[in-house]
Amino acid sequence: MFTGSIVALITPMDIKGNLCKESLQRLIKYHINSGTKAIVIMGTTGEAATLTYNEHIDVIMYALDFSEKKIPIIAGTGFNSTSKSIKMISILENSGIIGCLNITPYYNRPTQEGLYQHFKEIANNTKLPQILYNVPSRTGCDLLPKTIYKLSKISNIVGIKEATGDLSRVNKIKNLIKNNFFLISGDDKTAFEFMLLGGDGIISVTANIVASKMSKFCNYIKEKKINKAKKINKELIILHNQLFLESNPIPIKWAVKRLGLIKNDKMRLPMTPLTEYNQKIIENTLKKLKLI
Repeated sequence: MFTGSIVALITPMDIKGNLCKESLQRLIKYHINSGTKAIVIMGTTGEAATLTYNEHIDVIMYALDFSEKKIPIIAGTGFNSTSKSIKMISILENSGIIGCLNITPYYNRPTQEGLYQHFKEIANNTKLPQILYNVPSRTGCDLLPKTIYKLSKISNIVGIKEATGDLSRVNKIKNLIKNNFFLISGDDKTAFEFMLLGGDGIISVTANIVASKMSKFCNYIKEKKINKAKKINKELIILHNQLFLESNPIPIKWAVKRLGLIKNDKMRLPMTPLTEYNQKIIENTLKKLKLI
């Protein structure tokens, strides 16, 4: 369930900053038709931090409805409050999601013991599969391999989205954990090397606009067609980098709009639109890749 190309989906909004259900439905159909293995809804790329608690749940429920069980939905349910995560997951327990993606608590800067207790408490309050999410550049704390190993012993903690960009983490985690534990890249630009080292897939930002290519890329690695995967990676590497010229999801949301998949690139403050300077840079790359 947690392998291959999984998209970290944007949340389309109307001009007033409310969810655009029509665009969300269009995006989900796009990923169903493009071979994307699963959708992460309400993650970092989905602007979960600027939506209200009720909106967060609504977006997940709409995604489940629009998916029509044709593509698995993974819900972002991570907060810097353990109790908030538990409350949200309890609401989603029988909703139809296949699992939860829980980010390390941001701003609090918990110790490794605090991180262990946080994820353990969440897992103990649900039967849903739990995926850990480690992205120190955004949270201010780093979930270390030894703590991941301890957490992997909890039966419904099934994997980790590792977004440090540190490729040495793959072997460190694999050497500690011998059971079935999914290692998922959270960094497009190092995903090729990550998967060659034994990673199972990627939760991808870039897949928002090149879903079919990212799906083929992951399938080629699984099929040991490394040269074909390498060719796609070489083609997309400039895009992987440019989509982080400004804080995610600012560039990707503009690019999705530029491809005509959503009506506008409206974001909520404190997130602001992509600058005209960077629009031109990404526009040129989209043209070179024949995406527009």
